[in-house]
Amino acid sequence: MTYRAKVELLYLLGFSLDLVNMFIGTVAYPAVAADLHASVPQLAWIGNAYMLGLTLVIPLGSWLAARLGERWLLCLSLAMFALGAVLAGTAPSIEALIGWRLLQGLGGGLLIPVGQAMAYRQCPPAERGRLTARIMAVALLVPALSPTLGGWLVGLGSWRWVLLASVPLAALALLLAAVWVRAGRAPRALPPLDRRGLLLGSLGLSLLLVALSRIAEAQARAPGIALLLLAAAVLAVYARTAARTAQPVLQWTLLRHPALRLAMLVYLLVPGTFIGTQLVATLLLHRQGYTAAAIGGFMLPWAIASACAIATTRARLPRLGARPLLSAGMLCQAIGIALLIGVQAHQPGLPVLAFALMGLGGSLCSSSAQTLAFQGMSDDELLPGSALWNLNRQLSFCLAAALLACVLAVLSALTPDSAFTFTLLLAAGMSLLPLLLLWRLPASTLTLRTSA
Repeated sequence: MTYRAKVELLYLLGFSLDLVNMFIGTVAYPAVAADLHASVPQLAWIGNAYMLGLTLVIPLGSWLAARLGERWLLCLSLAMFALGAVLAGTAPSIEALIGWRLLQGLGGGLLIPVGQAMAYRQCPPAERGRLTARIMAVALLVPALSPTLGGWLVGLGSWRWVLLASVPLAALALLLAAVWVRAGRAPRALPPLDRRGLLLGSLGLSLLLVALSRIAEAQARAPGIALLLLAAAVLAVYARTAARTAQPVLQWTLLRHPALRLAMLVYLLVPGTFIGTQLVATLLLHRQGYTAAAIGGFMLPWAIASACAIATTRARLPRLGARPLLSAGMLCQAIGIALLIGVQAHQPGLPVLAFALMGLGGSLCSSSAQTLAFQGMSDDELLPGSALWNLNRQLSFCLAAALLACVLAVLSALTPDSAFTFTLLLAAGMSLLPLLLLWRLPASTLTLRTSA
């Protein structure tokens, strides 16, 4: 096996670990609540704490990689991840479980940007579309299969097995990282740590995630909005500080690459909007009389269409460039969301078509954006660029969902008959917003490089 193949396999294994831990636990929440006497907000923080850990540690990736080296950093991250999983799986209380999930997120947060930077560095630019196709296949399969695996494990024994399921994979990844990853050259001078930026950025992101989780709860919406405004103020101060810092904890200067700017916006407003739309659609379909099994079944055409989109991107992106694929993807998702407005009871054909269009459009955009993000970057820029990309990816999972949930709640109180219609129209419009930037960029920016 070539060194490039080993690095890619290690990254995909780490990516799978991250996705498993984000999607497998939901089915265990009723058992956790009964065993640990946990409230609904506490259950929500089982996932939120993991995501918070991921978000807080991602900005430190570049500095830690320079200080420790990529091999040691990966081994340390995997060891911390596995330890967090063991402690979470044996937690005696809900408070301890949430704390250990935070530790697990701190370990897992460095697996993705470091591993992704290594994988793209080893992959020639002309072949990065194929690497992206493999990444997107993992991103499609793992979230689809994880809840089923989690339900099976809960049925076999205890909810604790759900949290412990990732330990063998983490141990395998740790062994492979120690054996396979080459020791990198030590840097001539370590970059300074932007302590002020790290403090302000961590505080701002923490407040943002807490605010979004509060806004999603109707009874806590007012304090959530206050926290959101405070988070915006802290992040504004951080932005001003980062602009005056030579080496900020996150290298925002990389946004000078138009491809990265566009890719981050696309991921935030297309896959991110789908997460929020899925929540709205679930409530709407339930209101129309569809069972939970039927609503879950609509993800099957979504998954099939997503697989077709990934294959299409792999074959067509190098020849066509990103503009036509991204445009088609945004239009497909917007049309699919709009079709949900006409859903009727006992007429599953329309939601099947809507979810298929959303799967096709969302994956055309996400797979194209994943490849496009790293075009034009030098090898030294891949790790800090990956940190920016993955921080944006984490935030995309909750920003649009919180916005659409809040809009639906407000409209349901003001105009209950048209609340779903207006919310879905907003979601469709959000999916189309990146077109404004897409068609302003020159075609050369959106064409893959064919040589190193």
